[in-house]
Amino acid sequence: MSGNAIYLATIWAIPVIIAITFHEAAHGFVAHLLGDDTAWRLGRVSFNPAKHIDPFGTILLPSILLLLRAPFLFGYAKPVPVNFQKLRSPRRDMVLVAAAGPAINIILAVHAALAFHLVGYLPDTAARWLADNLRNALILNVVLAVFNLFPLPPLDGGRILVGVLPKAIAARVARLEPYGLAILIGLLIILPMLGAQLGLDFSFLSHLIAIATGAIVEAIVDITGNS
Repeated sequence: MSGNAIYLATIWAIPVIIAITFHEAAHGFVAHLLGDDTAWRLGRVSFNPAKHIDPFGTILLPSILLLLRAPFLFGYAKPVPVNFQKLRSPRRDMVLVAAAGPAINIILAVHAALAFHLVGYLPDTAARWLADNLRNALILNVVLAVFNLFPLPPLDGGRILVGVLPKAIAARVARLEPYGLAILIGLLIILPMLGAQLGLDFSFLSHLIAIATGAIVEAIVDITGNS
């Protein structure tokens, strides 16, 4: 592997691993605080990436999409097991557990932006490497938060939606969960690829994610004094 390839791997792999590890651990930790110790007992409240990496969703799927030059790259980690019936207030606490993942990603993004102020104190080579890591960490964490807040089970946004909707409507939304991944692949990859063949732009979901991500990144940059 060339030096450039190793460099690129480190500035992308480190932010990705930290983002997904903290995201999944946050779900399990908040569930533990709210009465469900399932993830805690299974060792999923951990900063060990090996506990959360899914061979297909974390490694193989993004690699395949990259090779196919798909219009949108995404993947997933092993879902943290949560027994919602063990939570002290299942509907309310479902919302809090689901929101914990995106929330920790926004917190990580803010910390990455704040850490930019340290770059100028380092030697040039180290400064460049740190700046690239922090830039990728800022963007990746915001993308992960925005993507997971899409209101479709099994994404966090879907679980939040199920927790706040009236029970009858929530039950209908919850029934979409087995088909959630297929729907996402259709909206993010298959539909845009079909549109490209017809000369049409069907990447509306990707555009929405990009717009939301850009607005949040810009706000974080302004708040942390990096503008």
